[in-house]
Amino acid sequence: MRGAARRAGLRLLRLGRLLIGRNQLRRPCDRIEGAVVVSLSAAFLTASVGAVLFAGHLYQSERAVAARLRPAVAVLSQPGPVAVTSTAAVRATWRLPNGTDRSGTLTTAAAPAIYRAPAGASIQVWLDRSGEPLAAPPSAFNMIFNVLFDGITATAGTAAALILCYLLCRMALDRRRLARWESAWTAVGPRWTSRR
Repeated sequence: MRGAARRAGLRLLRLGRLLIGRNQLRRPCDRIEGAVVVSLSAAFLTASVGAVLFAGHLYQSERAVAARLRPAVAVLSQPGPVAVTSTAAVRATWRLPNGTDRSGTLTTAAAPAIYRAPAGASIQVWLDRSGEPLAAPPSAFNMIFNVLFDGITATAGTAAALILCYLLCRMALDRRRLARWESAWTAVGPRWTSRR
């Protein structure tokens, strides 16, 4: 264990020398670029950890919402809609978990199976604690897929933004380097060449 810790310490020491160590050939622009790379890397790691925490929180909240819903069977009082519309609704009755019957309106958002269903058809619905029908909870696979997609999208978006920041910084530093090189060459160049 002691040897592994020592090797890790030596690696950090080498990285420190590479970024901020004394080197007569390293220009101030090179030091600035090294600091920008370290800062952007730290920002990416922080954003990645934040995305993982966000995804975990999102998964827990989706599971909590799904745990509050209870399945029930609703019996349609009238035939379901024939056309596919987002506002279609029919009257139905369903039994609450405590055994009492309740009647109300089922919408296509809460029970998509009401399309073309005849009167008297049994449709599965999901009820909240107050006994109102809501949309069915997503499956465990869909919850995991949604969380992974959101986490990966957040991480990729952060990476793209940080890469863009690095490229813009690099472009500005390269302009400065070229301008300094040009001014140095105009001072030294005539002594080296016979062209004027």
